[in-house]
Amino acid sequence: MPDIVNGLPLHPLVVHAVVVLLPLAALGVLALAVRPSWRGRFGVLVVLIAALATAAIPLATQSGESLEHRVGDPGRHAELGDTLLWFALPLLALAVALVWLHRRAARSAEGSAEVGRSTRPGALGVVVAVLAVVVAAANLVQVYRVGDSGAKAVWGDTPAATAKGGDGDGD
Repeated sequence: MPDIVNGLPLHPLVVHAVVVLLPLAALGVLALAVRPSWRGRFGVLVVLIAALATAAIPLATQSGESLEHRVGDPGRHAELGDTLLWFALPLLALAVALVWLHRRAARSAEGSAEVGRSTRPGALGVVVAVLAVVVAAANLVQVYRVGDSGAKAVWGDTPAATAKGGDGDGD
């Protein structure tokens, strides 16, 4: 995999896919967990976004390792970045589970429409939804932690607006 694209390190470019897609997937999973009626309409889209985000994480990690060889150890950022996949995989699995449970319940309701059977989620559906909320929240927190540590690795504790040459006074 090339580590430079158009003269720019690949890592900051690939990272933006993770920074956008993983929180979007987490918010989508949250929505599916609390609004079961959305699972049929948006479930496959949320699963697709979660899968793309999960697939982008190893690319971000590999490109980060290449960048590390060029500029030095980013410290905590690399450690936190290596953990992100272990947050995204359960999110993807729970997104799939929410959609699968919804489809199973819909098939069951169709098959027993004459009997008048209820289509409310069972205990398993509630457990999966609660787990999905917890895992989605953990993903949002971890994306923030990884991004914050990456910004500190680049900028230190100096805000970008006050960094050398970025004080806004035109110098």
